[in-house]
Amino acid sequence: MIHYLLQLVGFQLLFLVGYDLFLKRETFFQWNRLYLLGTPLLSMVLPFLQFSAIQQAIPKEYSIQLPAVLIGNISTGLPVVALDGIAISEASSLGFSVFEIIIGIWAIGAVLAFILLTFKLVRLIRLRLQGRLTEVNGMQIRMLKETDIAFSFFNTIFIGEELSEAQMATIVLHERMHVKQLHSLDLLFFELMRVVFWFNPAVYAFQNRMVLLQEYIADANVVKRQDKLSYYQELLAQVFKTESISFINTFFNHSLIKKRITMLQKTKSKKIVQIKYLFLLPLIAGMLLYTACTETPEASENKVSQEYVTGGENSEIIQRVNDLLEAVAKKGNISKEEEDALKSLNVLTSEEGVNHSDFDTVKEILSLPIGVIEKVPTYPGCAGDNQALRECLSQHISTFVGSEFNTKVGGKEITGKQRIVVNFKIDITGKASEVRAKAAFPALEKEAVRVVSKLPQMLPGEQDGKAVGVMYSLPIVFKISE
Repeated sequence: MIHYLLQLVGFQLLFLVGYDLFLKRETFFQWNRLYLLGTPLLSMVLPFLQFSAIQQAIPKEYSIQLPAVLIGNISTGLPVVALDGIAISEASSLGFSVFEIIIGIWAIGAVLAFILLTFKLVRLIRLRLQGRLTEVNGMQIRMLKETDIAFSFFNTIFIGEELSEAQMATIVLHERMHVKQLHSLDLLFFELMRVVFWFNPAVYAFQNRMVLLQEYIADANVVKRQDKLSYYQELLAQVFKTESISFINTFFNHSLIKKRITMLQKTKSKKIVQIKYLFLLPLIAGMLLYTACTETPEASENKVSQEYVTGGENSEIIQRVNDLLEAVAKKGNISKEEEDALKSLNVLTSEEGVNHSDFDTVKEILSLPIGVIEKVPTYPGCAGDNQALRECLSQHISTFVGSEFNTKVGGKEITGKQRIVVNFKIDITGKASEVRAKAAFPALEKEAVRVVSKLPQMLPGEQDGKAVGVMYSLPIVFKISE
């Protein structure tokens, strides 16, 4: 969920940057309106779109990234466990999971945002009840006493009685455009977005840009019916009070007047400039590529295939391997390790996969990409489908490493928060092999290799009924007090 929200905010911010760079100075107001309404919704959908054609062009994940093993008191003084790589206090006495805490925080924010929206609607209802109803050219007008505010909401225009008749005429003409264009629906849409995504700064930015754009649309329609110079003078004539309700179309807003006049003076954009909207294509393509690269484990389980690479007899990879084999043959002498490495490439790039004639020769050194393996390694006592086996194995490895790791290695030289990254393979016998570790201190690397090498024997991974090696990456994090 957190990853989805980060993608949502990131995509919306990218769309905003694109709008500011390419579109906001153009006079294609209705197109810009569609852009500001459509791209927030598109950002909500894009993280769920994962096209197979894009995913097949991306190399398969080579190793399984296990959640971090967190040892000792890292932050809160309570025991910690790992959930999707995030440190969580195991405060069972509180009875809350991290997911429940996140949902609780979101719910509090959403309730507060909804209360604020309700308060705004109540203010509008009060103004409607207080105003004297009249009609001008078939438009409902609510005259408000002892004020000079001017705004519209849906099919009603609110005008203060202290305004002159000339001012009222201009205001009615302007606000009439907001009513006809249903601009209140746009702003109410963003108000509802603010209730659900109250934490997202992009929603507020989209709403601010929509408010300004709607003023441009109304102004552009007014100057078709009224002299432009007199309209400028009307805009600059007085300082009007405004209601601080974010989803009403207020006639005068000091921060917008200068921008409105600038846009009124701007020459209408040429149609050829509409080509700027094509920038959306590479932007969306980049987002789709990103979502394809961040495939969830559940999705990868549904994509198990007999093909190990994007290969075939005409595969560029296989052709390069064959060229390499030919070059090596011309050279003459190669080592046993080099020969095995070349055979491994042939297996991985062949459509035959583990049924290739070279597989038995290199099966002990070969590791298959986790994205295509039919059955992942099984920790003793684990059962279920691939996803269940992964989670069970991860939990047992975390428990095992946490209990076996000696945090006192290195003596007093090693203090503070330490992080170790361990790479290892569960080979065709089910044992942890080829264990390598990287840390700030050699003593930590040695201890990590020792512990992981002691993992109990498991059932190896399988492909086409044959045992295969699978690579894993395991972060270990702990803190040593001085």
